[in-house]
Amino acid sequence: MAQPLRVVILKPSKYTTHGYMERFRWGFMPNSTVPYMRSMTPSCVGGTPIDVHRIDEYVHTDLRYLSLLRRPRGGRTLVALVGVQSHQFHRALDLAAYAQQNGSMAVIGGPHVMTCDTSPLHGRGVSFALAEAELVWPEILRDAIRGELRPVYGEKQRWQQELESPVIIPPERRDLSRYIIPMLGLYPARGCPFLCNFCSVTKIAGRRIRSQSIATTLASLRAAKAAGVGAIMFTSDNFNKYAEAEELLAAMVEERLGLQFFVQCDTQIARQEHLVELLAKAGCFQMFVGVESFNRQTLLAAAKGQNRPETYRDIVRLCREYGISSHFSNIIGFPQDTEQEVHQHLETLNALGPTVASFYILCPIPGTEQYDDFLAEGLISEKNLDRFDGTCLTWRHPCFSRAQMTGLLFWCYRSFFSWPKLLRMAHLTFCSRNKVAGSARNMGLSLFSRYCAWRQMHPMSGGVLGVRRDGMQDFISLRKETFGFELAPLPRSLQLSAADSRLNGVAKPRLRSRLPQPADRPVGPANSSRLGV
Repeated sequence: MAQPLRVVILKPSKYTTHGYMERFRWGFMPNSTVPYMRSMTPSCVGGTPIDVHRIDEYVHTDLRYLSLLRRPRGGRTLVALVGVQSHQFHRALDLAAYAQQNGSMAVIGGPHVMTCDTSPLHGRGVSFALAEAELVWPEILRDAIRGELRPVYGEKQRWQQELESPVIIPPERRDLSRYIIPMLGLYPARGCPFLCNFCSVTKIAGRRIRSQSIATTLASLRAAKAAGVGAIMFTSDNFNKYAEAEELLAAMVEERLGLQFFVQCDTQIARQEHLVELLAKAGCFQMFVGVESFNRQTLLAAAKGQNRPETYRDIVRLCREYGISSHFSNIIGFPQDTEQEVHQHLETLNALGPTVASFYILCPIPGTEQYDDFLAEGLISEKNLDRFDGTCLTWRHPCFSRAQMTGLLFWCYRSFFSWPKLLRMAHLTFCSRNKVAGSARNMGLSLFSRYCAWRQMHPMSGGVLGVRRDGMQDFISLRKETFGFELAPLPRSLQLSAADSRLNGVAKPRLRSRLPQPADRPVGPANSSRLGV
């Protein structure tokens, strides 16, 4: 009988500024890649049984799972570090080195290695997957069964032309209980047609919207409901650009699945009232919208001309009318921002009154156009990739120091989630039957955001009740031994292949504009970068 292959699908966490691993007693939002990869993994390949384990480090507070990274007697272990973003790259390297030291094979995939040049790390016993899992995962499994991985997979093609997605196998109830809400992330579609220069989505998923079949999405929803999932997170970046969105929602209404969900939409949802109505009927409880700025010139400079601030009010109005909470995402610290500009932004935001809001500091995410510009001009001041997460300043801003920017970030949270607003929301929660105003979920998020601002923690960091178990000091020697450094050098961006460039050119191009820079102060390029979700 063939030796069994243990496959550990692991989403790495990150190291905090104090060097500890970021872990939480309960998670805020689950990772979507882990269940997706689990669902792509068969129970047997060529007669070899596959034993699959899935780990999200953010919510695994018991370190016994590290034993899974060691090769067992009479078998082999493949450790797949998935969904790795730049601020999680060091942790991924450490776990890969640990697996290798203990006789296991390791491969790293996700946004960072798909968009950044990792060639200096190749040939050191750890593999890198530079493409979507559908293109490389079957080959990786076959090589792992033979006991040896190639250094690189997917270097010639980043994206699958047409999605071939599996029906998602939902997490077990034990894993669902690790989160505040038993939630599952699903990708009905991937891609974004826009070219915001601070955003990594078009580098990770491309510009052409590719979608899986509606039958696959519905089957995943049925499985989720049967498994005890309480809410769905449609993680597609532009749900309102998904061509089959209305057909999917109508099918959900007809089937009466009864699953609440939230979506991400671009600001052009303001002109799609029928879609908003359908979202409400199908069970949408929240809409996340990247408004980012109220300054039209700042938006044009960031190549986000599709955002027109005069339409933001319509989004709030439509969401209120149809009983959906509006969640506005905001970026502070654009190159043109001053303290007065940020204060004016908050004044306008508070006047509009979206249900909830989140705030991030502009961060040149490796792999984006803005990162390349900032790197070329010597503007990036942070050398530790762990900090590239949108919660601190990583480049030389003309108006703010890192401390000033951090203070302003938490002031934004305190200003939006003010005590008078919280008291009004509490009154509505207990006295109103309105679906949005009376939402205990919104009240809880608001209180939690206010608490995090007081504690100088980002509310979207990953969960509640942080737990300290281990840290970078436990792995730094192994990192140096395996890769030859304590901190990975800031990477160069990977260029698209000819095939991927053709696929990316299918979307209709937009006018790109830049804001002229004042001559009296050294302002960086208008291109800026955004958090990868």
